[in-house]
Amino acid sequence: MWNLEPLDALLAVLSRAFCSPLAIFIQIQGCVICLTLAIGWCGAAYVRNREIRRMKKDADGGNYFSFICQDINDLEHSAQVNLPRVSVIMPLKGFGEHNMQNWRSQITSLYGGPLEFLFVVESVDDPAYHVVSGLISEFKDSVEARIVVAGISTICSQKIHNQLAGIENMHKDSKYVLFLDDDVRLHPGSIGALTAEMQKNPEIFIQTGYPLDLPSGSLGSYCIYEYHMPCSMGFATGGKTFFLWGGCMMMHANDFREDLYGVVSGLRDGGYSDDMTLAAIAGEHKRLITSPPVAVFPHPLASDLSFSRYWNYLRKQTFVLESYISNVNWLMNRALFSSHCYLSWGFVWPYFMALTHFLAALRSLYSDRLSRELKVSSCLTLASCLVVSTVIELLSMWNLTKVEIQLCNMLSPEGPRVSLKSYNWGLIFLAMLVDNFLYPVSAIRSHFSQYINWSGVRYYLREGKISKIERFKEDVANYSDLGGKHLYGKRVYIPKASLLSSLSRRLFQWHQPKKYDS
Repeated sequence: MWNLEPLDALLAVLSRAFCSPLAIFIQIQGCVICLTLAIGWCGAAYVRNREIRRMKKDADGGNYFSFICQDINDLEHSAQVNLPRVSVIMPLKGFGEHNMQNWRSQITSLYGGPLEFLFVVESVDDPAYHVVSGLISEFKDSVEARIVVAGISTICSQKIHNQLAGIENMHKDSKYVLFLDDDVRLHPGSIGALTAEMQKNPEIFIQTGYPLDLPSGSLGSYCIYEYHMPCSMGFATGGKTFFLWGGCMMMHANDFREDLYGVVSGLRDGGYSDDMTLAAIAGEHKRLITSPPVAVFPHPLASDLSFSRYWNYLRKQTFVLESYISNVNWLMNRALFSSHCYLSWGFVWPYFMALTHFLAALRSLYSDRLSRELKVSSCLTLASCLVVSTVIELLSMWNLTKVEIQLCNMLSPEGPRVSLKSYNWGLIFLAMLVDNFLYPVSAIRSHFSQYINWSGVRYYLREGKISKIERFKEDVANYSDLGGKHLYGKRVYIPKASLLSSLSRRLFQWHQPKKYDS
């Protein structure tokens, strides 16, 4: 028989310690964090659900194109010809399993105004260059799209370098510019909805959206889903927000032409993060950031997303908080750093305490020592409260995910259906513990190391700006850390066009039979 007395002694000591006033506060705080998240997700679900009800009401009223626009009269030719020109800039690197489907969803937009797509790559050796070339050839004379070769960045991140190269090459008459990541799966009416909001309220500085992660089944993919879910509250306001996602940002083109508030110089001169930099500029100059309720986009994660690639993604996210362009940006990042670290471990520690209480209570049934020394009922009360709070939190997260999936399916009626059945809620709970435990570890490491490896490039920071860039091609894996995208591959197979692709071509030809003048 094993001697369990040392274990009983340890459980007794820990259980008594976890019943101290400080420990009780930490456990109560854990319950409050769970319930606060649950309330926030309920509010986000309400905003998204309100949009679903509106679309159903419009459809009942005869507007079967409510997924494109709220007022069916906006589809009249007289309204479409007056729509402003939009330049869509997509910085690319590598090619992954979901990229082709994402790019098709972007260029087959049903926006009726002048629209150009600029795919920006580092060099012609990037596998994305060959794939996009084939895609553009397939849609020639029906979609205005071209590739821009940006070259290698030297003083800012490659993504920002590609974005600014796109700005330099956009049409001189473009009124709005839309930055999209290659992992964004647009809805047919997304560009039109974003443009309509910009037209309605000229005070908007930036419009953004939110990625709904579709986990692939691995723990790493669920950790990324869990990491993004708290942010969904900030994006589901239906209007003004302080959050900004670099995967979808629409801005006034003239703001870049005039370098308003230093949007160009701030990004170009040592910038690492596009969204954090622009969010800091907006906050410093009190400019408006909004997120329309329809701006939620399916974000399928790589099927072979390993835990190590999740860890490097988390390192990248915490590394972002080390970059800044002003004192306001630095203060904002330090506040996010401190609050996120505190709340992450404030979320995790109560579960360790609750597990200790449950184990002590279980052992007390067989140990006279534990049954004499512990007040089992008082120990289990806080642990039981945490269990109830966790169940409420998970139900709220499930409800929001269900609502957003329903909204995405309604916004893309012809696209692939998104389903809630593939979500594993046991793994989601485990991912909540793992991700919140690792976040402070990653943040502290990023703070002291001041460098990050991402997609074969190592970036070093000094005083918040990129000071050195090293590129590796021989000694690193040939895919990016998050998407599993091949960075040094060759040509790949390009799937055939869909029904939506054909519809997009007809809309383009109806609006303007020939390509626009450059």
